Amino acid sequence: MTTALPAFGVCGWSGTGKTTLLAQLARHLAARRLRVAAVKHAAHGLDADRPGKDSVLLYRAGADVVMAASSETRQHCHPPAAPSLAAVVEQLAPWHDVILVEGFKSVPLQRKLWLSRTPGEAPPPAAVGVTHALAPGPRRFEQARRLLDNWLQELSRSTPVCGGILIGGRSQRMGRPKHLLRHGGRTWLEQIAQTVQPFVGQLVLLGAGEVPATLRALARLPDVPDQRGPQAGMLAAMRWQPRVTWLFVACDLPRISGEALQWLLDTRAPGVWATLPQLAGAPGPEPLLAHYDWRAGRLLEHCRAPADLARHPAVILPTPPTAIADAWRNFNTTADLKQLRCSARARQLV
Repeated sequence: MTTALPAFGVCGWSGTGKTTLLAQLARHLAARRLRVAAVKHAAHGLDADRPGKDSVLLYRAGADVVMAASSETRQHCHPPAAPSLAAVVEQLAPWHDVILVEGFKSVPLQRKLWLSRTPGEAPPPAAVGVTHALAPGPRRFEQARRLLDNWLQELSRSTPVCGGILIGGRSQRMGRPKHLLRHGGRTWLEQIAQTVQPFVGQLVLLGAGEVPATLRALARLPDVPDQRGPQAGMLAAMRWQPRVTWLFVACDLPRISGEALQWLLDTRAPGVWATLPQLAGAPGPEPLLAHYDWRAGRLLEHCRAPADLARHPAVILPTPPTAIADAWRNFNTTADLKQLRCSARARQLV
């Protein structure tokens, strides 16, 4: 599975306004609270950052700046800084929502604009992978902004999706493995797997424990040894497939629904690294029927528990609609199980 990196290029002849346009786009994106980086090709070598230089203009517009020449690289970053300058876009992507690339006309990108000097001027053959040519004029920024916004929205919804069901907890209050409890003639695990499977490209089981024969063909990942609780299984999944969106589901949610899963996937948007639903009246968010963008893996590595992600500005905490809120109802005790069975019988009698 591959995830397209959010690199958006602007190239053109000298004097066509590349830096000005990128600074306008950076301000627009920063106003949307997106994390922006800018990579600038310095064709004539690097110069120290001074007031009035392009790198300072981009930095002040809200972008972390990396300048690359043939023999050296310079970065001017808002914290947190990118961890490495090697393979610049690859290294910046986990920490940023958008990477604006100036120049590099011979390097193909998924989206690349060519700034023409006159209306109708075509990009030169050396400009590889140009997707749109923009003529000079007052509408250029608006055209570029619309192309960028639409592409980012498309990108956020096109990332491959995997699902992970967490099993193997101690189930001390229930007294037996919850994923093997039966409801409606199936185990909870079978019911949850059947509900999740249509929404993901691949479904995996996370943790140890017995699995029904009907699910033994599913991939299983052992917990990572340096973590405990649900986080051990979640990190195992995100290290195994680090560039996908994950839907993580606890095994004690027998009322999970397709509507709840679709609602979660619909929260994907530029700048959203995870969706932890906050139920009305609940003391904290629900991290185990939740959406995690691939960038959330870096955050999870440094958390004590998945719910700690709620403090990060790229994590949203929306309240699910009342009609689907029951999907997040945990059943942890024998009393909960009795209530579930009573309500099922009551629905059969209606």
